[in-house]
Amino acid sequence: MAKKICIIGCGAIGSLYAAHLAQVAEVYAFVRRPAHAHALNEQGLRVTGKHNFTARLRATTDPAELPECHLGIVCSKATQTEEAVAPVGHLFNRGALLSAQNGLGCEEILARHSQGQILRGTTFMSGTRHSDTVVQYELDTATWLGPFEPSSTPFSTVSDTADLIVAAGLKAVALEDARPAQWSKLIFNASVNGVSALTGLPHCPAFAEEARFGDLGRLLHDLIEEGKQVAKAVGITLHEDPWEMNKIGAETNHPTSMLYDVQHHYETEVEFLGGAIAREAERVGASAPLHTALYRLIKGKEASWRRSEAGDSPSGSTAIPKVTSAHDPSA
Repeated sequence: MAKKICIIGCGAIGSLYAAHLAQVAEVYAFVRRPAHAHALNEQGLRVTGKHNFTARLRATTDPAELPECHLGIVCSKATQTEEAVAPVGHLFNRGALLSAQNGLGCEEILARHSQGQILRGTTFMSGTRHSDTVVQYELDTATWLGPFEPSSTPFSTVSDTADLIVAAGLKAVALEDARPAQWSKLIFNASVNGVSALTGLPHCPAFAEEARFGDLGRLLHDLIEEGKQVAKAVGITLHEDPWEMNKIGAETNHPTSMLYDVQHHYETEVEFLGGAIAREAERVGASAPLHTALYRLIKGKEASWRRSEAGDSPSGSTAIPKVTSAHDPSA
């Protein structure tokens, strides 16, 4: 009997999982927009790049149209986890839910909405979603997954899930403890995304340059070292070196997700990235002034565009005065 799998959130990563797994299982996609669901049902999901094929799957915005599933893979943005999982979490009460999201804290949200087995996941594969029905597979690196400790998920579930992902043509590694892998990406992500959001730069070579006093790579290096010290204080031995990950990624000139959010005035994932590092540091009595500063600056940036969109001036009135000074407070 074919396994039933539901992909919750079909952005670039969700689309890659959905299309590949549809070759070895019965796949459903739970998406937000009716037009997205209609397009997937009518045209299927095409993969280009590293692999080239078109997969058929069933997509819907209505939880009532989804069956009970063996496995769910949550690929929504971390900020949308609650609204994405709450309507469908019960469908995995006798199955498993894997978070393939950024940062820390998503697994706890999954566990609140499902009695099923919860898995930690960290993925380094990447792609570009060109439309609702076309995704380009770019970086074919592995998904690292392991048990979410409070859910008492057995390793056999982790291993079976990894085997299924591999059978679908993707890469996956089952780990007894996925926290070292999760923290490796957390430190990398929090540092790169935070700097990108505040500078307006994509992840580019400047993020790894350290020769001159003003080079941005110096800040990245210090952020990453600070994150590594927090991980050590928490009791985590990292799976990979985030600085090496940064140096590789800096060659891509890839726009970061947080940069996209800032440019479009969307809520960022900073609470689950730099905010998570800052809170963990405070919890264990460690020092994280750089991550704490970036976190608060990005929260301030979010607040600034909310004020602007509400028509508020700095004084709190709705009138927006004309600013003629070169020191424009909105700059």
